[in-house]
Amino acid sequence: MIVVGLTGGIGSGKSTITKIWEDLGATVIKADDLAKQLMVSDTVLIQSIKATFGSGAYLENGELNKPFLAKEAFENGRVDELNKLVHPAVYRWFQEQKQLEEQKGTRVLVREAALLLDKGRPNDFDVIVVVSADDDVRVKRVVNRDRMDEKEIQARMSKQLSQNKMRELADIVIENNGDLTKLESTAKHVFQELLKWPR
Repeated sequence: MIVVGLTGGIGSGKSTITKIWEDLGATVIKADDLAKQLMVSDTVLIQSIKATFGSGAYLENGELNKPFLAKEAFENGRVDELNKLVHPAVYRWFQEQKQLEEQKGTRVLVREAALLLDKGRPNDFDVIVVVSADDDVRVKRVVNRDRMDEKEIQARMSKQLSQNKMRELADIVIENNGDLTKLESTAKHVFQELLKWPR
């Protein structure tokens, strides 16, 4: 089994590539979705969040109190505190899942995460793939996809790791400035390369 880390800035095309790779047989784990899932299912993580942010972080029915936690994290500058609780839980789950996928005979396991390279190159992947696109192309995509304001998108982009830095840490870079047909062709070619990647 080959373990792939996939990352890229907002609007680069990560989600499209994961869909193509899933169709080709890869198992894909999206870090953001996993984090949200663990925040309501991992009892150790839930207790840690309550201890750090107070019981108001959860509703009476056990659901996450998203407005409360978003305010605490983003408006009160506590994002790092939250990440320090969530990221280790995601890491633990992923290590366990890797063993299960290996036993199942999975050939390609992909973890897609926007913050994959923020603290340097992690050592628990065989290959790091970065999806890159010009800033103006990415802004247009996100405007069309999410109807977000351009300034808001640029503000988010400015907080993310630069694409040049991501490229430096990558084994494979997928340039995605073209249309969907071109991206599909490139993604399929890269997937075939991953199947042959030295173990």
